[in-house]
Amino acid sequence: MRSAAGVSAKFYNPGMAVWALGINHTTAPLDLRGRFAFAVEQIEPTLKGLREALSRSPEAAILSTCNRTEIYCAGEQQDIATTVDWLAHSGGVSPALLRSHAYTLQDGLAARHAFRVASGLDSMVLGEPQILGQMKDAVRAADQAGALGTTLNQLFQRSFAVAKEVRTSTEIGAHSISMAAASVRLAGQLFEDLGRIRVLFVGAGEMIELAATHFAARNPKSIAIANRTLERGEKLASRFGGEVMRLADLPSRLHEFDVVVSCTASTLPIIGLGAVERAVKARKHRPMFMVDLAVPRDIEPEVKALEDVYLYTVDDLAHVVQTGQASRQAAVAQAEAIIDAGVQSFMHWMDQRGSVPLIQQLNAQADEWRTLELARARKMLAKGENVDSVLEALSRGLTQKMLHGAMAELHAGDAAARDRAGSAIQHFFLRKER
Repeated sequence: MRSAAGVSAKFYNPGMAVWALGINHTTAPLDLRGRFAFAVEQIEPTLKGLREALSRSPEAAILSTCNRTEIYCAGEQQDIATTVDWLAHSGGVSPALLRSHAYTLQDGLAARHAFRVASGLDSMVLGEPQILGQMKDAVRAADQAGALGTTLNQLFQRSFAVAKEVRTSTEIGAHSISMAAASVRLAGQLFEDLGRIRVLFVGAGEMIELAATHFAARNPKSIAIANRTLERGEKLASRFGGEVMRLADLPSRLHEFDVVVSCTASTLPIIGLGAVERAVKARKHRPMFMVDLAVPRDIEPEVKALEDVYLYTVDDLAHVVQTGQASRQAAVAQAEAIIDAGVQSFMHWMDQRGSVPLIQQLNAQADEWRTLELARARKMLAKGENVDSVLEALSRGLTQKMLHGAMAELHAGDAAARDRAGSAIQHFFLRKER
């Protein structure tokens, strides 16, 4: 993460802050990330619990994917430490352990991080497009939960705009290797002919759909979809000419498949060591290729130790998807420049937003003075007084009200206070138009 040197961080309320707290594939191991993975249906109650734990119910959003869990907030600066404690408790770990793997970024650095995440610069797959859709889903969930306010909405809308500019102005996403494509590449190293393999996909979400698309392009012998709800499984299976099966049938049929790719929202493993051992025995030790794209894990980690089983997790695929990234470093530099400009713009907006209450107070005071003087002028006109005299009185009344505070400061306090008031008055009232 590069420094945000030169980024302004002035706020009208010094206690207000925007911050991001998170763990990702570069800071935390897979099993720890699994403790903080939130399914879609958990987001709203989780946001409610978080906001209740913090002061004044700050704006909040949660981004939870296979590679990261991040909390974005806009609220009291003192709540940052409380957010860490709350998240640690929700994952059943000590705050000290979470802090050793987490990052906490504030103001300009938080904005830079959000922009980099949306643009795919912070992903395991450099430039991958899925994260942008996942971030938009997170914003939609926060909005539906009533947790999204003006500040975070600005942060995320600017993140989306920056990501769009990065993708259209640079080649950051060119030739990127997705997790799904990496899985096919590894399977091709194990099996001589992918056209002779049977593939089972467990789940029916976006990652499974992507993986099925990549495998289907290699024309495997058969494709099957196992899912909790048959209706969604049937919809996906029909796209690839595959069959659908119930999750309950998985243990008895596991041995039929050469490749198993799993990615569900289950909080516990759904493919156990015993089931895989029985499958390997039934296959007479013909190799099985297994990919667990879920966080938390869908496949028990002990399966990795079995002979004739080749199990890969999202973290195991990291070195595969790094291929070809060196050639995109020029695009990264271009993207960082776009992000720099976006951060500067967002922080300028924050500075201006900090002055809004004072501007509103000034406008309200001026309107009150104007209303009083207009009412006085109308009374004078109703009495038949000369129009020029009324206008003279109106202008004099307004200027006296505007200058009253300044004149009072010049006549009150000690010499140092009068000097400060004099300098301010010269700046605001005696400037010559250039």
